[in-house]
Amino acid sequence: MKDFVYFAPTEVVFGKKSEEQMASLVKKYGGHKVLVHYGGGSAKRSGLLDKTIGLLNGSGIQTVLLGGVVPNPRLSLVREGIDLCKREGVDFILSVGGGSVIDSAKAIAYGVRYDGDVWDLFIGKGECYECLPMGCVLTIPAAGSEMSSGTVITNEDGNLKRDYGNEYCRQKFAIMNPERTFTLPAYQTAAGVTDMIMHTMERYFSHDDDMTLTDAVAEALMRTMMDEVFNVLKDPSDYRARAQIMWGGTLAHNDITGCGTTSDWATHQLEHELSGMFDVTHGAGLAAIWPSWARYVYKENVSRFVRFAVNVMGVTNDFTDPEGTALRGIEAMERFYHAIGMPVSIKELIGREISDEEIEELALKCSWFGKSTQGRFKVLSQADMAAIYRMAR
Repeated sequence: MKDFVYFAPTEVVFGKKSEEQMASLVKKYGGHKVLVHYGGGSAKRSGLLDKTIGLLNGSGIQTVLLGGVVPNPRLSLVREGIDLCKREGVDFILSVGGGSVIDSAKAIAYGVRYDGDVWDLFIGKGECYECLPMGCVLTIPAAGSEMSSGTVITNEDGNLKRDYGNEYCRQKFAIMNPERTFTLPAYQTAAGVTDMIMHTMERYFSHDDDMTLTDAVAEALMRTMMDEVFNVLKDPSDYRARAQIMWGGTLAHNDITGCGTTSDWATHQLEHELSGMFDVTHGAGLAAIWPSWARYVYKENVSRFVRFAVNVMGVTNDFTDPEGTALRGIEAMERFYHAIGMPVSIKELIGREISDEEIEELALKCSWFGKSTQGRFKVLSQADMAAIYRMAR
């Protein structure tokens, strides 16, 4: 097992009516004037936005509102939020929504304290050593941003989707009420579970083979998410199943399933370019690209794919044919994706076959214009990236 440091300082408040505690939590962490950041109409339609404002204002906490966050959150809104916070003297940010809202809030929180253009952080031209304190009321379990150190933003100028992370953006608290997820559409639920599973798989597919406990936790998480998503798709108001998924999304990305391992993240990087170019749902994009990545790299460590096939996907281990077992595990994952309504190719994702020119552009951007490789399970060059996109087309 590799040496590691595990750091997860976020206070989690989980359960029914947990949002009733938001005002006391904001005060606990020093908030007096709060930017309430949210997405589209669901926060308003559900009454959660009004409830949030009422609870905060009723406790003497001033509020400033900024909505409009979309999936694959945009740099333009981040910059608007930075200017708003500086102008209004905001000292705390409260996100009401899912991973996109939290990511947007993290970027705003960096930008308020960073002496320069916040986009510098996402393209490696700067580093930030402080940000505004933040908390969140999670309504869409998927991204795990409520307990992670990362954030992903899309720059509309060039459609570049880039990530940045350090420990300063950790949420002070995360409020999680599974009842707030009952109205999530089936597609969004399935895409969210796909993202959770992929957060775990990015850590699981490693050449480190001596982390028995970490592997067991990761396998249990993946199996549980795969079981519970069918229960939720059948009955969206199943509190028990929704609670498992909500907590699973957090555990999948607070790095508990990555302790002692060397993570990969190539599939996420490949998908970021799909989202940047086609503005697709992140989880669906992951499902579309992962099978091709897996078939491209599995020979780097066949035994790891055999373990996944047997312990996660329930494939019978043919000891005379490990490669066949590994490939049947990949096929089983494709069947799972289809069963929950996810695509397993780019054509299924966007409704058409992508062109050779688009493949080359995707690979160029994914390689940071030829300056960077991706992945650790197999280190991918720009040519490798193009080959995977081509397999997935």
